[in-house]
Amino acid sequence: MTTPDLAPPPRDVILRDVQRALDEDLGSGDVTADLLPSGEHAQARIITRDAAVICGRDWVDACFLALDPNARIEWHVSDGERVAAGTLLCRVEGDARALVSAERTALNFLQTLSATATVTAAYVDAVRGTRAKILDTRKTLPGLRLAQKYAVRAGGGHNHRIGLFDAVLIKENHIAAAGSIGAAVARARALHPGLLVETEVENFPELRDALDAAADRIMLDEFELHELAHAVAEVAGRVPLEVSGSVSLDRVRAIADTGVDYISVGALTKHIRAVDLSMRVDIVNRS
Repeated sequence: MTTPDLAPPPRDVILRDVQRALDEDLGSGDVTADLLPSGEHAQARIITRDAAVICGRDWVDACFLALDPNARIEWHVSDGERVAAGTLLCRVEGDARALVSAERTALNFLQTLSATATVTAAYVDAVRGTRAKILDTRKTLPGLRLAQKYAVRAGGGHNHRIGLFDAVLIKENHIAAAGSIGAAVARARALHPGLLVETEVENFPELRDALDAAADRIMLDEFELHELAHAVAEVAGRVPLEVSGSVSLDRVRAIADTGVDYISVGALTKHIRAVDLSMRVDIVNRS
């Protein structure tokens, strides 16, 4: 698990995201942009109609620069910044055809990543003052995991494992196949020394088994609030506890108040509403 930071994904990842999205939208070419005479120069401005936490600048830049390498982009806000409705986010200047062709793809990235950052910030605000850290999950939009996990960090949250390769998370099917929690943890350590080993538990006998197995972290799945408080008292700080399942914004503070260390929330990346954005283009000269 990483701590929040605003280092975006590697540049090649962003460029692949953008190229894939542009290919999807442009296909054999933007037939509507063909209505504009070639060579026209334009200026555009992007504003938000919603209050939001902004995220996605690098993807927006890459969209416009892919179609006009000479485009000039001036941002008025930073990733992770909270803005009010009506805020001017950026200005773009360049080839008119390129600006209108890149518009939808650029806004799609910005509205989606800002949505994740905004939802994350709401959860982070809700647990402020407790020890609990808000985590994301692997319930991300296919192909945009690193982008959305960056957006979680922009919103003040923390990343759980990136994928199936960088931490071991033992769930009920793994336990059933191994025969017990202890056997699953032991095999995970033997096969993948150095990786964090976390195990999910659904009741107190399994919690005690996970403690005996010396798991690095224990995930309490679908525990009631009184059970969470009991689990925190029983574990007494011996191992970090994570809560998963039935986490909503109106319930997350009560969960955090039980004293757990982490709360993982699938809604950060899958139950999002795109931020409402607008881009207006002005032609500044005729060829």
